[in-house]
Amino acid sequence: MGGTFAILVDGGFMKKKLERKHKRFPTVADVQAEIDRIKKHPLLRAHSLLRVYFYDAPPATGKIKNPIDQIEIDLSKSAHYSSNISLQQSLEMQPDFALRSGDTIVHGWSVGECALKQMLKKPRPLEAKDLVPNIEQKGVDLRIGLDIARLSLRSLVNIIVVVTGDSDIVPAFKFARREGVRVYLDHMNHSVKRELKAHVDAIL
Repeated sequence: MGGTFAILVDGGFMKKKLERKHKRFPTVADVQAEIDRIKKHPLLRAHSLLRVYFYDAPPATGKIKNPIDQIEIDLSKSAHYSSNISLQQSLEMQPDFALRSGDTIVHGWSVGECALKQMLKKPRPLEAKDLVPNIEQKGVDLRIGLDIARLSLRSLVNIIVVVTGDSDIVPAFKFARREGVRVYLDHMNHSVKRELKAHVDAIL
C-alpha cells in the first residue's frame, strides 16, 4: 500500500528552466505539466499527493534611476512584474497548491549578461541599455528547508520530492533522510553538483 508524498518546488529555478524550454515566460499550464509529469513517475504512482509547495519571491517594486542616463523606471509597471504576479496568483488557486513567499531586495544595477558577453568579445564604453536591475531573492531556501523539517518531524509524508538545482538545500535532505523520509530530486535535466545527487534516494 502506498503512502503520501509532497512536491516542493524552487519556483525561481523552475521558471528559468521553463522559460528556456518554451522561449517565453512560463504559464500555469507549463508548471502544472511539470507537476503532472512528476506525479506519474513510477516511483510515485502507488502514493497519494499531500500538496505541492511552490516557493517564490514576489517581484520587486519601487522606482530606481539608471546611473548612466538618469532615467527612472517603476519596477511595478514592468512586464516582468505583471507576468510574475499573474503566475503566482493563479498558482495559489490551483488544487493542492500552496504558495510560499520569500522576500525581494533591490541592490541597484548590474551589467546584463548579454552586454557583458559582448564587451568581453569587443570592449566598448558602458551604455545605459547594458544595465539591468540587480534583484535578489531572500528566504526561499530557508522556507524550503523549514518545510522539509516540518513534514519529516510530523510524519506527514513518506516521500518528499524537491525540484531544484541548488546544493544549499543538502543539509535539509540529510535531516529528512535521518528521520526516515525518502527524498527524491528532480533537477529538470539541469547540471547539478554531485553533492546534491549523493544525498537523495532517487533522481526523477
